[in-house]
Amino acid sequence: MAKRVALIVQARMGSTRLPGKILMPLKGKPMLGWQLERLKRAKELDQIILATTDTKGDDAVAALGETCGVTVFRGDEDDVLDRYYRAAKEAGADIIVRVTGDCPLTDPAVVDEVVRHFRSANVDYTKHPENYPEGLDTEVFSFDALERVWREAKLPSEREHVTPFIRNHPELFRVDAPWTSGDISRPTYHWSVDTANDFKFIEAICEHMDTDTFSMRDVIALLERHPEFLEINKGGTGYEGLEKSQKEDKEFKKRHG
Repeated sequence: MAKRVALIVQARMGSTRLPGKILMPLKGKPMLGWQLERLKRAKELDQIILATTDTKGDDAVAALGETCGVTVFRGDEDDVLDRYYRAAKEAGADIIVRVTGDCPLTDPAVVDEVVRHFRSANVDYTKHPENYPEGLDTEVFSFDALERVWREAKLPSEREHVTPFIRNHPELFRVDAPWTSGDISRPTYHWSVDTANDFKFIEAICEHMDTDTFSMRDVIALLERHPEFLEINKGGTGYEGLEKSQKEDKEFKKRHG
């Protein structure tokens, strides 16, 4: 029997650094709507799920998901791992693809590539090629691995960011080795949206694209023609949120021994 693949996009309005960013207008369409429409072009998926929170502040997020024709799941605001697990279980997913709702340049072809790699690698967890830009982050893992993480993960970073427990415990999971693909080498490019300058960078990219069907290579080619765009959000990494929760881990360990 073929294994069911569900891509789960986590998204909420309550971003601490740029509140409401996922619904900010990008060429007349909410940024998250832009991303969902792009993701629908991926061919290796059986289902796309928008996993938002059950708070009133995210009613508009849920409504957008319904408008875009994807499945909407609502769960705990802070325990994102629990939200993922329950969404995946309800969907009957065997393989889960994780992306975040602040990556409007997510390339459906990259999603497909990582899913195919996961299937061939015989692992519990893999992620996008390490030579690709940040902001195309795509993780793929088995439901069995997710279920174990959901049962055993305790640290704040492990509950908020879903997959650190897997990477922190290679003795428990078959974690894929880092891999590369093709002739692209742009790992320092920062394409996710965490700040107002990040959004300005995405606006500059999208304003120069005729449609929303552009690829990773199209964006790289544009940046080669307009290297000044890279100055707009220079210095960001896209991983500040993870660094923040890792600091919270230290306080958690102090409190709980």
